[in-house]
Formats: sequence, C-alpha cells, structure tokens
Amino acid sequence: MQAHDNKLTQKIKSDIREIREVEEYQISINVTKTYRADKNENGNMRLTTNLPVIRKSQTKGINMKTVEIEESKWKKIITRSLSSLFMLSLFFVIVYMGHVYICGLIFIIEVLLFRELVTVRYNTFFNIIEKTIPLFRTTQWMWFVTSIFYTYSDFGVEMIKSNTALHYLLSYAQLQAGFSFLLYSGTFVLTIATMQRDHIKFQLNQLCWTILVLCLTVGQLKYIMHNVYNGLIWFFLPVMLVIANDTCAWLTGVTLGRKFIEKSFFCLSPNKTWEGFIGGCIGTVVTGWLLSRFLAKFTWMICPTNRFAVMPQKLQCELDPIFYEATMIIPVQIVEIIPKVLVKMIPGIVNICSVDGDLDHLQVCLSEGERQQHHHFEFVIRNIYPVQIHALALSMFASFVAPFGGFLASAIKRAYQIKDFDSIIPGHGGIMDRMDCQFLMALCTWVHYNTFIKMATLSVPKMLYMYNLMKESEQQEFLGKVISMTK
Repeated sequence: MQAHDNKLTQKIKSDIREIREVEEYQISINVTKTYRADKNENGNMRLTTNLPVIRKSQTKGINMKTVEIEESKWKKIITRSLSSLFMLSLFFVIVYMGHVYICGLIFIIEVLLFRELVTVRYNTFFNIIEKTIPLFRTTQWMWFVTSIFYTYSDFGVEMIKSNTALHYLLSYAQLQAGFSFLLYSGTFVLTIATMQRDHIKFQLNQLCWTILVLCLTVGQLKYIMHNVYNGLIWFFLPVMLVIANDTCAWLTGVTLGRKFIEKSFFCLSPNKTWEGFIGGCIGTVVTGWLLSRFLAKFTWMICPTNRFAVMPQKLQCELDPIFYEATMIIPVQIVEIIPKVLVKMIPGIVNICSVDGDLDHLQVCLSEGERQQHHHFEFVIRNIYPVQIHALALSMFASFVAPFGGFLASAIKRAYQIKDFDSIIPGHGGIMDRMDCQFLMALCTWVHYNTFIKMATLSVPKMLYMYNLMKESEQQEFLGKVISMTK
C-alpha cells in the first residue's frame, strides 16, 4: 500500500511539472484532474488520470512559436531604431544646410500630413464619394492650397518688410491679401456648387473634417517659419524636446511600465503607462536644460536672419541677453512655495535674516547669531544662461500638454479603426504618427517667444517700409517729429 502511495505521489508530481510547462507557454487546459488506482489485466495496480498527455513535439512547437514572436518583436524594435537614426541624421543635415531648406522640409511635411488625414475618411466612405460626389478630392486640395498660399505669402510679406534689400518687392507684397481672398472665394464657390441634394449632410461633415485638418496642420504650423527665422534654436530645440519626450517615455514604459502603477495612463492610449509619462517628463526637462546651454554657444543657432540664402552662410548678430552667461536670483515668492525642509536641502540656498527685527538691514544668517531672525531664503544660480529657464518652460509644455496631440491622433485612429495613418516610415507608420505632438509645440514656441523674449515686433527695416507707404505730407510730418525728439 505504501509503494502504491509513493507511485501515486510521483505521478501527481510529474503531472504538476507538465502543467507548469504548459502554463509557462500560456496554454490553458480546462479539465478536472482526477486520479484513480485500479488493476490491469495481470492483476497489477495502475494509475489512470484524465489529464491530457503533453508530448515533446507539442512543447517544441510552443517553444518555436514563442521564439518567433520574440524575434518579430526585436525585428520591429531594430527597424524602428534604424528609421529613427536615419530621420534624425537627415534632419541634422537639413538644419545645417540652412533656413530655406528647413522651410522646404516643413512644406513637404504639411503636404504629407494633409494627404494622410483626408485619406482617412476618403478610404472609409470611398463608395459614396466615388459615385455621387463630383470634384470631392479637388475641393479638399483647393482648401489646402488656399491655406498654404495665405500662410507662406503672409510670411513672405513679413520678410520683405524686415529686409531693406527686398523692399523693391513692396508693390507685389501689397497684392498678397487680394490674391489670398480670391483663392478663398473661388474655393468656397466650388465647394458649394458641387453639393448634392441627397448627400448634403455627408458633404457638410466632410467639409468640417477638412477644416479641422487644416486647423491641425496648416493653422498650428502657421508661425513655425517665424520660429526658424527668429533663430534656429526656436525651431530646433522644441522639435528635440518632443523627440526626447517620446524616446524617454517609450524607454521608461518598456522597462518599468506597470511595475509600480498598474492603472493605464490614458484610456485613448492603453499602452501608455504612468511610469512612461514620469520618465518622459524627467528626460525632457534634463534634455531642455543641457541642450539649450549647448546651443546658446553657436551663432548659427541663436542669430535671427531675414535673408533667403541658398547656401549656408555664417551669421553675425547682436546677441540677445538671454544668450549670455549670467547669475540668476530665483524670486523669493517661488522659493516660499517650497516647504522649508526641502528648501534647506537645495545646494546653494542662502538663509537671509534680519537683525533685531530691523527689516532694512538684512544679512546672511549665522548659526551662532542669537539676535538674528529668519526673513527669507535666497536661491542664487551662477554660470547659467537665461535661455535655459525658457527651455525649462518649453520642456514642461512638451511633457504635459504636447502629448495630447498624440492622444488626439490615437482617437482618430480608433474612430476609423486603423493602426497607422500610413506606412511611409518603416517601424513608425505615417508622418502624422510622428508629428502629432509637434503642431502644438511649434505654436507654443511662437507664443512664448513673442510674449517673454521679443515683445517688440518693430524694426528699422519695418519702419522704413511703413515710411514708404506714407504720403509726402505724412513723411515730412514724421521726419519733423523724429527731429524734434532728438533735440
């Protein structure tokens, strides 16, 4: 009987090992595991069970399937990495070539973005569009051409105004608004004229979709060329901040995702994790702080220009104060927000005290000074470029706000049940899959620049442009006022 129990125990242990092997390869076996002992034909005891037999050939097949999945995963990662390196290399080359080529790159990207986004609904409703709606694609692209013409011509007029060497084009620049309105009017009439009585609701939906796409692409990128010519740093730095955020969030999500916080970060992107979000924020802030300091040393990156040079030319300019190394005192109001326990741990923090309650005579607190009373903490940062502070602000925006552009792109893909917007970039998908966070970032940079850095938009060339538009009597009056001001 004891021998029988030992055989039964060994059999159960063997079956348990087999079950663990099966579970390791994610195979579920829904059977009731029962054992019984009975006699065979020769009268010997035998063990029987209803547990299925796991053959080595089956285990080998499972193992090969797992290996194939793992190999496919690594193949995608390698493809994605190589594509990223190629795109970054190409981007660096174009930045080195100069402003005109960067604007050309922006134009190509805008064309591809518009094509991808309007194709989403075109493919979905192809049967309706092909047979019943004339000039459907034509009207969509006419809206795009109108928007692009207005955007680029408006930028061109600004460049003509700011460059005295181009003032001979002023007579043509004044026609920009008229041509833009002419294009708009023609496109508007063509759109309404092609509407069909039985499909008006569908066509209005399509028109709204086209306008939304134009707002996302052309609208948000309207001022990106101003960023380029205000100094390449205001184009290059924001782009790299978004790239850093995507990269750091992906690396952190892959390595630490859902190990500390199991809850998904955002319902529209279930693959996004809180660990990835936090890692992306930290990586973006560090990148912004270090990269802005590095770029501030090159006039090619920080000097504005108003020339359309085909070949790269050395830039010289009077540098903005934010690009000079300086000592910065953090405002007391900001330091007071932080708890005192944490403030004392910050390197370089100085405790300022009053003596006998006299607030007019403040000095550094001494540990042995019994008459001293704490007044405030002073935080001084030395050997810092002020542009680094601006970079921190942009880094925070790239971490907390810009990713919602990606969530919008995810919502569009879910709504139309597509994985990627296109397959033009191996391992990434389409241009929209990579540019979804860049739109809002470019617009934020322009707003930040005009709000905190270059609030005055006037210049000597622009003043001369306005002077040439005046009547002769107005010019004499203007000169008289200028002369009186200099006395």
